[in-house]
Amino acid sequence: MQTPEQNDAFHKDPNNWKWGLFYYNPLDERLFLPKKNPMMGITLNFAKPEAFWLTLLLLSIPTVLLVVSFKK
Repeated sequence: MQTPEQNDAFHKDPNNWKWGLFYYNPLDERLFLPKKNPMMGITLNFAKPEAFWLTLLLLSIPTVLLVVSFKK
């Protein structure tokens, strides 16, 4: 379990933000965390495999719905 101080240090480290948009830190245990500007919501820690699967799932649902709707 990480301390709030560790989480804050991870979050503020610019090396953990790829292109300033994607958070990638294998040492951080969190899957969900605040964006760089916390008022903008949350983001995923893309160093976690769960983030890949969640992103794939969220992108596949509208894709399947579009394909099904055009087949009618």
